[in-house]
Amino acid sequence: QVQLVESGGGLVQAGESLTLSCTASGGTYSSFASYSMDWFRQVLGKEREAVAAINWNGESTYYADSVKGRFTISRDNARSTLFLQMNSLKPEDSGLYYCARRTRPLDAVLAPSAKYDYWGRGTQVTVSS
Repeated sequence: QVQLVESGGGLVQAGESLTLSCTASGGTYSSFASYSMDWFRQVLGKEREAVAAINWNGESTYYADSVKGRFTISRDNARSTLFLQMNSLKPEDSGLYYCARRTRPLDAVLAPSAKYDYWGRGTQVTVSS
């Protein structure tokens, strides 16, 4: 059983930066290292939004248009940790940020019908104007 725990959220002003982390535990090395990972965010009353994704070895990434050029997803498989560097934050970036593991090992970042089997509980990001 894999557990994902996010951290690094907080309250910042517009234009500032935050780095989120998502650490996996409870499995083997390959339980994290062999899987593509995604960051999502959700605002109360709105649908969950896919923010960024990274493939198993970090060589391929995806970003939502709303964050492209400002956010950077990365991973450290030796530490079973996923990161999201968020720069030039805007009030509309506020929300609960989750990490999730793809169900299929070695899934391509843009794999159709991606499914997820493990989710973290989220870390809150609030950006004031």
